[in-house]
Amino acid sequence: MFIARDLRPCSTVENDSFVELLRVLEPKYNVPGRTYFTGKVVPELYKECKMEVENGLRKATAVAITTDGWTSRAPESYITVPCHYISGDWKLVNNVLQTNAIYESHTGANVGEILSDAVKEWKLERSEPVVCVTDNAANMTVAVKEAGLKHVKCFAHTINLASQKGLKVDTVFRVLSKVRRIVGFFHRSSTATALLREKQKMLQLPEHKLIQDVCTRWNSSFDMIDRFIEQQPAILAVLMSKQVRKPEKDLGLSDTELCNAEDLVGILKPMKTITTILCDEKHPTISLIFPLKEKILNMTQAAETDSAFIRSVKTAISEDISKRYIDGQDLLLQASAMDPRFRSLPHVDDARRLAVFGAIIAKTAALADSDSGKVEVKTEIDEASGSMEPEDGLPQLPEASDLKQSVTPDVKEENTSAMDDLFGDVFVTHVQTAKSSYARVEEEVSTYKAEDCIPLNSDPLQWWQENEETFPLLSKLARCILCVPGTSVPSERVFSTAGDIVTAQRATLRPENVNMLIFLKKNLKK
Repeated sequence: MFIARDLRPCSTVENDSFVELLRVLEPKYNVPGRTYFTGKVVPELYKECKMEVENGLRKATAVAITTDGWTSRAPESYITVPCHYISGDWKLVNNVLQTNAIYESHTGANVGEILSDAVKEWKLERSEPVVCVTDNAANMTVAVKEAGLKHVKCFAHTINLASQKGLKVDTVFRVLSKVRRIVGFFHRSSTATALLREKQKMLQLPEHKLIQDVCTRWNSSFDMIDRFIEQQPAILAVLMSKQVRKPEKDLGLSDTELCNAEDLVGILKPMKTITTILCDEKHPTISLIFPLKEKILNMTQAAETDSAFIRSVKTAISEDISKRYIDGQDLLLQASAMDPRFRSLPHVDDARRLAVFGAIIAKTAALADSDSGKVEVKTEIDEASGSMEPEDGLPQLPEASDLKQSVTPDVKEENTSAMDDLFGDVFVTHVQTAKSSYARVEEEVSTYKAEDCIPLNSDPLQWWQENEETFPLLSKLARCILCVPGTSVPSERVFSTAGDIVTAQRATLRPENVNMLIFLKKNLKK
């Protein structure tokens, strides 16, 4: 547990200080060597943990997956496949299934083969194709198609692409370049950094360090500018001080550029909030994609009072994000409708809303018929087979005819009345037949639509748990749709874990050991 949870090398058990620690705790205990843990204990722990994960997947109504690639320090390329489903008590469960080394080129066909094998190995197939969430890379689009899965593109990555378009506007790029130069100067100069701390205390500003952005991550550029504006008085005081030796190139921002930087923060701040919300792994996020996309489009509409700078940034973001999610919009709208916070679908017209709930009714009815079909098929098999030999130690089942006799005994003639004798052959009493699945689903959907939306800060899964008895059929579809994450963030979080496992000191770890250690770190229960 210590090795797996804390990402410790197995060689830790041979370190002198560790051996001495255990000797003090229990002098009679002899610590086994490294090979005992690598060859026996860790594999056995992996096997036990894998069985638990498989048991959870077996009970799941539906399972979605995410995937992405990363490169270790070795360097070796890996593909990690996390999965997501809703448990019986309506909790969102996230597991890492496998981490595969990939030695070929990351083509769509090669990645698609890994995804297809993962779905088969872990038995994730259900009545509907498995949903896979990836970034917007072209090879991932091909891979998901090759594997026969349903594709949802990561909304966080979509926001990143749209925001990058806004940051590449000429006036924005010039402001960013100047701020980067100033921040870089402070990171290189220990004198300037020390003087900045003094000025922060003097001006009663938060004692925060300046942030250097990473060009490929728009939110790091936002954080850099936001922190720069916060510390601008202290930064200016340092740059004007004679104690600091400044480079020849001017490091200051003009008043117009400073105003532009403040406007840029105002535009991008809601995008940062949206990204933070999407990174939640405990609550459904696919239902947020369509409402958030509409929110971004509304926020980036140019107003009459906007400056030319603001208009250019808004236009760049709006044009990029408006062309996203044209395909696969039906699933996103159905997810929003199945979220009791957004079931009114205020962003679509009446015709589209009617079509969305019509598709929900059809899907739910098909799901109900599929479940009842399994029972009917089993009964038909039992009747056709008659007496069968017990299998896997199961007791002998009675024949269908025996069951029928025991459930529906013959009606005794003495219970018939004189009226039955006279008119029984003319007036037949019609037993009310059970409603079809489609009719029952229509009733549930009608009741569901009539209810008010729950508060935005409520947990939709908790609502479904409390109302599962009211909506027994609709709740099954909710499990299938709301388990899909709106981003591939779970895959990217594996990268940081992998970085802690495949360190410079452990760069020679074999791929199978990397798979086991990442699996245990992410799935081992406390």
